[in-house]
Amino acid sequence: MTSKKSQPRGLGRGLSALMADVTTESPERPTDAPRRPDLMVPVEKVRPNPNQPRRDFDGALLEDLARSISEKGILQPLIVRPAPDRDGEYEIVAGERRWRAAQMAKLHQIPVLVRDFNDTEVLEVAIIENIQRADLNPVEEAFGYQQLMQKFGHTQERLADALGKSRSHIANSVRLLSLPDEVLTFLREGKLSSGHARALITLDDPAAIARQVIQKSLSVRETEKLAKAGIGNIFSDTGRSAKPRKEILKDADTRALEDDLSASLTMKVEIEHVPGQENGRITIHYASLDQLDRLIGMLSI
Repeated sequence: MTSKKSQPRGLGRGLSALMADVTTESPERPTDAPRRPDLMVPVEKVRPNPNQPRRDFDGALLEDLARSISEKGILQPLIVRPAPDRDGEYEIVAGERRWRAAQMAKLHQIPVLVRDFNDTEVLEVAIIENIQRADLNPVEEAFGYQQLMQKFGHTQERLADALGKSRSHIANSVRLLSLPDEVLTFLREGKLSSGHARALITLDDPAAIARQVIQKSLSVRETEKLAKAGIGNIFSDTGRSAKPRKEILKDADTRALEDDLSASLTMKVEIEHVPGQENGRITIHYASLDQLDRLIGMLSI
């Protein structure tokens, strides 16, 4: 029989309880009263979570936080759990950025809150913490939502309620992951905004348009116009306008269903259905062979 501890918590009350432990990592909310730590632990006795979904830490922001820590100390304790394989050591659940900055500030001890989380809860808290961060890039945010849905079975509606986001924001965010890796790299690097990327999702070759957008420093509205007209339009080097592609008119329910399926699969999904008829067609676009393999795996279950 599976032990109670190994079972993941449900979203509603469980996620709310986990979120109560997640705090911002810098003086972004100066009105928050500092929490009393459970322990002061030598910094070398704390190590990062090897499954931490956040991989990129901005060097300049870390230096700013390190300077703040040098002057004021760590305002909010890190959340840790006892290291599963080493007595007397701790694994970070939330607050790796503070831990990195504390080392840069040459702190010998750091304040911690000790929680007895299992592996599932550790991952869930790490994802929640990352989503709540203001400097998360759009790809990291989308990947966080995707993990919460795929690993823990959370729906867009329940995530929206728990995280204080709109359902459309979560759906549009996850849809970004259907873009090819080149475009996702542009997003991570800040060369494209989420608005630019959303305009590219329905295209057959979004990377080609993305390169034009970056080269010509186009606005989101210009990108939308470019996406509708195709590559050889008024923004092309020849200056000649191409005939816009004819759009298939779809009702709101069909578009909403397309968005839901695209978000669930993280691939572009198109539904062709004529109102009043029983038959139609669903087209799923994959951006890489890895996505194709994953789709085949899901359809084979």
